[in-house]
Amino acid sequence: MKIRFIVVLITSAGLVCVSQGEQKKAADESSKFGIVESLEIAEVPSDFRVGFSLLTSGETQYVAYYDKDRRMTVASRSLDSEKWNYQVLPSKVGWDSHNYVTMAVDGAGHLHVSGNMHVVPLIYFRTGKAGDISTLKQFPMTRQDEGRVTYPKFVHDAEGRLVFHYRDGGSGKGREIYNVYDTKTRTWSRLLDQPLVDGEGKMNAYMNGPVMGPDGWFHMHWVWRDSPDCATNHHLSYARTKDLIHWESAFGEKVGLPITLDQKELWVDPIPSGGGIINGGHKLFIDSQENPVIFYHKSDAAGHMQIYAARPEDGKWRSGVLTDWEKPVPFSGRGSIGFVGIRISDASRVNEDTLILNYSHKDYGSGYLLVDEKTLERSRKQGSVRPDYPLEIRQVQSDFPGMQVQRSEDIGVSPDDDVRYLIRWESLGSNRDRPRQPPLPEPDTLELYKLRE
Repeated sequence: MKIRFIVVLITSAGLVCVSQGEQKKAADESSKFGIVESLEIAEVPSDFRVGFSLLTSGETQYVAYYDKDRRMTVASRSLDSEKWNYQVLPSKVGWDSHNYVTMAVDGAGHLHVSGNMHVVPLIYFRTGKAGDISTLKQFPMTRQDEGRVTYPKFVHDAEGRLVFHYRDGGSGKGREIYNVYDTKTRTWSRLLDQPLVDGEGKMNAYMNGPVMGPDGWFHMHWVWRDSPDCATNHHLSYARTKDLIHWESAFGEKVGLPITLDQKELWVDPIPSGGGIINGGHKLFIDSQENPVIFYHKSDAAGHMQIYAARPEDGKWRSGVLTDWEKPVPFSGRGSIGFVGIRISDASRVNEDTLILNYSHKDYGSGYLLVDEKTLERSRKQGSVRPDYPLEIRQVQSDFPGMQVQRSEDIGVSPDDDVRYLIRWESLGSNRDRPRQPPLPEPDTLELYKLRE
């Protein structure tokens, strides 16, 4: 293993660089975060994209990933050590880009790991001894509705309890199930006695969240889909909760469970099937007045792709267009699609009244939009924008054609408020979950970066 120490901030490029064809000219200002150190973790597959996770808990750091032989693996270290401990788990990934790995630590300090699932039986591990990854062992949870699992997610509720949710069923026909963990009995049970969201056998919801906002609410937004074809996404929707049990609309209207499509009070924008929205193509931002703002893309009346912003105002969601593009972005198909021709980032704050949203468009290239927070209209203010990360982190270093930078930010909490951690590696994009033919790139190095403002 090697550690590199860098004592100066690296001059940055203007916007996020995700592939060799999207590299930007260097800007005059440095990035917001400088690299303090980097540490190699392992060699990992680079012939397809799949998600890894990083979790800092107290003075311990965990990384869950697939090694170069495609075996699910967990690495751990103390923050004051450069030495990693490794534990290989009995699960191997194929070519499915849905099959990310995720983790959480419960209130007793035990690590929970889940992943490598796309409509398959539950894959879940838990430590027998807190903090000791060598004691990871596979378990069931409730033994109910665990045969067709996808999209595992851990979240802590307002009381600090560990909650696990996942899709039961397939694309176009699924339900969202919630379990809660008891640290005393070390057992799982249903948090809800019914699904939180139910497609009623006709569709499924692609969920973003729930995520705890600075306002003390858990926020959730989603689109419905009628079939495995990504073109059939429709009806951008939103709900919120304080306890993950009692849900309501953005206007305080109580919501009966399970949530279904016919609850119109949850609609942000009733985009029709084929209307240009894709799961993952909608991003949530909580504004300075603690209102949810959702940025998303869809086709306009002329069939041209545009970016929109929506916010609840005066008892309804008000939506406005931020672009004036004159090109359509058609997309369709099954499996992990990758870049469909349009992509937007999470929004962030530039200053007290201006937000920034990065985009990539197949015809208009990559750039950013400045948005006036008060009006949710395109801001005409000028000025440079500092990227979060140095060029070394954002820019592709491999010379193999088609490689992309993959990053995962820390889903835990750094003990130092000025320090951020992330992991970085490079790979080809997704391939609709199908094997690629040679030539293929060699495994890439998964690295941990420590950053400081």
